[in-house]
Amino acid sequence: MKRIYVIAGEMSGDAHAAGLLTELQTLHPGVEIYGAGGPEMHALSGGKVNNWVEDAAVMGVIEVLKRYGWFKERFHEMLREAVTLQPDVLLLVDYPGFNLRFAKAIREALPSTRQVYYISPQVWAWNKKRIPKMVRLLDEMLCLFPFEKPIFENAGLKTTHVGHPLVDELAIEKTNAPRQENLVGLFPGSREREIAKLFPMMIQTAKILRSWRSDLQFAVPAATPKLAITMRSMIDDAGATDWIELRNGGSHHLMQTAACGVIASGTATLEAATFALPYCLVYKMAWTTYFLGKLLVNIPYIGLVNILAGEKVVEEFIQADASPTEVSRWIQNILSKHESRADLVARLTQVSSQLGDPGTHRRAAERVNEWLNFKP
Repeated sequence: MKRIYVIAGEMSGDAHAAGLLTELQTLHPGVEIYGAGGPEMHALSGGKVNNWVEDAAVMGVIEVLKRYGWFKERFHEMLREAVTLQPDVLLLVDYPGFNLRFAKAIREALPSTRQVYYISPQVWAWNKKRIPKMVRLLDEMLCLFPFEKPIFENAGLKTTHVGHPLVDELAIEKTNAPRQENLVGLFPGSREREIAKLFPMMIQTAKILRSWRSDLQFAVPAATPKLAITMRSMIDDAGATDWIELRNGGSHHLMQTAACGVIASGTATLEAATFALPYCLVYKMAWTTYFLGKLLVNIPYIGLVNILAGEKVVEEFIQADASPTEVSRWIQNILSKHESRADLVARLTQVSSQLGDPGTHRRAAERVNEWLNFKP
């Protein structure tokens, strides 16, 4: 029986990996799936994939260093498990800080295990020097964007452009629900640190907007029950219970029914573009981490929509600029000027069309299945 070990460290990675693994189970019935991920991978593996994403989804150098001991323990636990299982394929899903180190450890401990990386790390933005290391460690890269393929391929790494899994995942969730002109969506992210940094600002933004238009309502989806408790406390403390609705999940429905939104930088910004939700991007992290990142990253934008477009389509409010005053001013403008909103919707639709054709999960699963059947 063939065996695969998979690691995803964030909610989006869990969803993308689950789609791939579901298709893999149809291509290779009986394949055994182990590893670490989130609730979707945990369920489809029959509990053999550990659900760790709530604790693992930490962003930023300083934030990771604060929990270095915890990550070290998980790393060695997973390495021991993988060595015992001796999987035919190691599937690494995004999460490069952890996964590239794990790839190195597995290459040394289990040289015959084939290694496939799904959702390529954005080394083209922050650390091109890592590419030669990835060439040495990995057997194949499965990338989401067409411009990534030549970057890795020219360095000597077998690379397949499979398209973006959001095309598959969001197609089944599209509805014809009308947008509510007085509803603003708040999307502070799926990590505790993001909630702590961004949600208080979003609540204050909502307060300013309520003084501008008293009919406005706000909704915020909680990614997990644990985060919902924290967010509920913040809403109650701000006295905003009557006009900020806390929802258990349902972010995709909110993206299709809100008039506009405020979204933490990340995969959710691409989801919103796919659903043609007019939004602005917000981003805050520890200042030390931010300055370190500025030294490494050599691109003008942080939002994936803007990176794909090669120009500013979505307004980005970063660090100090991610303030209630600035964000509320943008929302007032987008709600007041229907022509500006229509132009933004058109641009978002245009950019999201670059994400590729349906069938990403199947194409990615076919590549993994090739390595499961690999005979040296």
